[in-house]
Amino acid sequence: MPPSQERPDYGIAMWGAPSSGKTTFLSALSIALTRRGKDWKVIGADKAATERLVNLTTLLTRNHAFPLATQGIEGFRWLLVGQVPRSTGKRFRKERYEETVTIGLDLVDASGELAGPVGSAISKREELIDSLARSRGIVFIFDPIREFEVGDTFDHTFAVLNELAQQMVASPEFSGGWLPHYVAVCIAKFDELRVFRTAEKMHLLMADPADRLGLPRVADEDARELFARLCEVSGGGTADLVLNTLEQHFHPGRIKYFVTSAIGFFVDPRKGVYDPDDIQNLLPSEKEPGSPRIRGNVYPINVVEPLLWLTRQLMGEPGE
Repeated sequence: MPPSQERPDYGIAMWGAPSSGKTTFLSALSIALTRRGKDWKVIGADKAATERLVNLTTLLTRNHAFPLATQGIEGFRWLLVGQVPRSTGKRFRKERYEETVTIGLDLVDASGELAGPVGSAISKREELIDSLARSRGIVFIFDPIREFEVGDTFDHTFAVLNELAQQMVASPEFSGGWLPHYVAVCIAKFDELRVFRTAEKMHLLMADPADRLGLPRVADEDARELFARLCEVSGGGTADLVLNTLEQHFHPGRIKYFVTSAIGFFVDPRKGVYDPDDIQNLLPSEKEPGSPRIRGNVYPINVVEPLLWLTRQLMGEPGE
């Protein structure tokens, strides 16, 4: 069956405050999957989605540029397709096989007016809530840089979660007062110096021994701690309420935190490895002040992992 006609087995929605980097995150997804060189890939669900996927990926890889801010809600859908191990039979006579899984990725990318239920934005706001209500997996993007400068993440998060809870309160899945979703909370822009230096001061940096480039990371078990620390320096003084609001609405066992970067750190192609004395992959544009440019190749960090974790949870797979 052609991908455009295939009904995804599972659906994952993208969500976050306006201009938090959701489109950039998705732009880096295909690059991250290609660098993994494994079984998973992302494809468009139809011609328009495929064109958007190609354009976004090319922006990062060839043009070293970021996608423009989304207006309203993007009307395209991608499919994450891959193989997962399965087993059948009795305990001592199990047969193992590979099952193809297709996950629908909905870009719920809200522009600024969707943060408040006023004016002509109401219908699009409803579209946002409906998309979240239909999904059972959510990638929530938290942009600490925007929070430093604007500090409006709580306003958006609180409003959307309360409307979502109102819509789902009568559902049998609204058990114990919890929304039924699994949520991957992604602390974005790890490559930004203010975020990186905070993790460094907290002694949270580590290197993945399997990464030939030696790029730094923050372990998933430390990601919530970094999130809490970044919330303490919110521009609006309310970022700590974002963490509390998420954990009040979703079961603690269904939330996992990740520290992510869509573009990663600079890797000098002549050296071929990460240099801790030359890390910045995001530079101001000389031609367009205020519009940053990507210095080198893109090496996404923790972009694929949140989606694969959500996939395992939706399939009922044990473990992390």
